[in-house]
Amino acid sequence: MTRREFPLTALAAAVRAPGPLGVDIGSRRELFVDHAILASLQGAELRAASPLDAGQALVLDRPWEGAFSAYTSVVAAGGRFRFYYRGNPRSGNDGNDNEVTCCAESADGVHWSRPELRLFPLPTAPVNNIVLAGQAPFSHNFSPFLDTRPGVPEGERFKALAGIHKSGLWAFTSADGLRWKKVGAAPAVPSPKEFAFDSQNVSFWSRHEGRYVLYFRTWKKIGAVDYRWISRATSDDFLHWRTEGEIDFAGAPPEHLYTNQASPYFRAPHIITAICARFLPGRQVLSAQQAASVGVDPKYYKDCSDAVFLSSRGGLRFDRTFLEAFLRPGHGWQNWVSRSNYPALNLIATGPSTMSFFVNRNYGQPTAHLRRYELRLDGFASLHAGYAGGQAVTHPLRFRGARLELNYATSSAGSVRVEIQDATGRPLDGFRLEDSKELIGDETARAYAWQGGEDLTPLSGRPVRLRFLLKDADIYSFRFLPAV
Repeated sequence: MTRREFPLTALAAAVRAPGPLGVDIGSRRELFVDHAILASLQGAELRAASPLDAGQALVLDRPWEGAFSAYTSVVAAGGRFRFYYRGNPRSGNDGNDNEVTCCAESADGVHWSRPELRLFPLPTAPVNNIVLAGQAPFSHNFSPFLDTRPGVPEGERFKALAGIHKSGLWAFTSADGLRWKKVGAAPAVPSPKEFAFDSQNVSFWSRHEGRYVLYFRTWKKIGAVDYRWISRATSDDFLHWRTEGEIDFAGAPPEHLYTNQASPYFRAPHIITAICARFLPGRQVLSAQQAASVGVDPKYYKDCSDAVFLSSRGGLRFDRTFLEAFLRPGHGWQNWVSRSNYPALNLIATGPSTMSFFVNRNYGQPTAHLRRYELRLDGFASLHAGYAGGQAVTHPLRFRGARLELNYATSSAGSVRVEIQDATGRPLDGFRLEDSKELIGDETARAYAWQGGEDLTPLSGRPVRLRFLLKDADIYSFRFLPAV
């Protein structure tokens, strides 16, 4: 994206106004996905990542899965991972009787297989991977999560919301994530006319906010256009929800956001990240002949979609720092059909320095599958500067700890340096630029050192600014750690 140089523009100022004692970050990890902690950039920019295509994760080829399988959630529990997704071999109305909820499992997030279950036997497949069936319309968009709320009953460790506009959203619970029961005598979230509910409606326990949070699909009329939008609700018990309102995208151009996939980032849960489906209704790429060549259902090739990245620090505000596609449809006609390229909910760690997200590809086609994409840990975006060099200065911050840890990468000719200033911007003795050591390399966790060492204990709890100086380098995140 275009490099921006500013002391502190109105855009950045609107993100987060620090108090007189600075932003209290404690020992939490901070990512460069927005301008919340940045006071100035010069010769540097925030740059979105380019996800790496890591290949097919699961081909959706069972007779009860098929071309219209969709709305995947990825849940980590007990040292393993589980996909939940809609199986649907034929097009039909939302919530039709063909829809079932399926699961697949993995020990590493890379290699996936279907469990052999007998929960919902089919005439031709008494053993299958179906965990919910015969309860239309709830398999249309069943979206589970592992409840990490302290003291949650063992039988309610897994929770889900599901339903369409006609039914409202109903609550489900499970002890093992396989055997589910519907809870309550009425929908947890009823259906006013502007609530659509026709895609995943994602919920989770927010440790940062101390309550359950729900992001769900609504409509918003802007001028003559009804946009697919996102709204937010919260709850103390998962059964009674308070609708808070529509999401504010901070002045970004309105776009159709179909599945929001918002969830707390697992290494920095105060930041909600969303790799979200952006839908372009009526933006047709394929001719009828090209659509026929990939076998797409004739009703599903006259639109296209891709994925964008959003982030939030709570409340109704979401930042769209990066308006460009986070994941483009890519090469091949099969990727340019309606409702393809829809990301799954949640990211997972798939290596010591990598994390993965998943995308439903080839919707409405015989080749429908889930595809894995890889990112560096914390690597949604980075603070970046090219060969000419650049710098960034934070707002005053208060931290707890004794060492500064960086997740960074440089070229062989590049470098990272860090200066620590007081709240007014005056460099502190022992932590000036001339005291800093040049950092070269590529590490997800490296303690930064000055000439006097790593120890920052005397600065803990005091408002300070960090001045990052980069040359042909990226910083993905930082945090403060206790002494060794």
